[in-house]
Amino acid sequence: MARLTVNTVETAPEKAKERIEAVQKANGFIPNLIGVLANSPQALEMYQEVGKMNSRNSLTPEEIEVVQITAAAHNGCDFCVAGHTKVGTKLKMPENVLNALRKRTNIDDNAKYQAVAQFTMQLIDNRGKVSDEQLQAVKDAGYSDTNILDIVMGVALATLCNYANNVAQNDINPELQPFAPN
Repeated sequence: MARLTVNTVETAPEKAKERIEAVQKANGFIPNLIGVLANSPQALEMYQEVGKMNSRNSLTPEEIEVVQITAAAHNGCDFCVAGHTKVGTKLKMPENVLNALRKRTNIDDNAKYQAVAQFTMQLIDNRGKVSDEQLQAVKDAGYSDTNILDIVMGVALATLCNYANNVAQNDINPELQPFAPN
């Protein structure tokens, strides 16, 4: 049971109602993360607007999910691991890649994804203060300065979601349960 209020369309603050209604219409349900973020209409707006920007950054959709799943797993957010595993599955990401990201183990057959995952964890662990060697490793994998900043943006977005879920101790919605970590 969540420690913060998980809002519905009926209980959401007036300034969040339109956003939460749109989520319900688009998904057929309201993810508990959205219900919790609705307690702060500004937090919900930040999540949705930065999410839109993140979805059109310089990374591929799969690389965006590498960042999101890695950050969620690294931050211990099972809710976000489930949600982003569902997205990764829809993108037809290989099961071995998804499993490695979820378990924070090496992705042996995709050096680019491994570099993004490793850099994501280094960003989190070092609060952005990565070493010259860590930065060079992601560049050597083929990532530009733009890509690196887009990874940082993805970590920032993930931090909001992961921390909100961890504070709330949200239950994973039934619609996301098949994608929940074991």
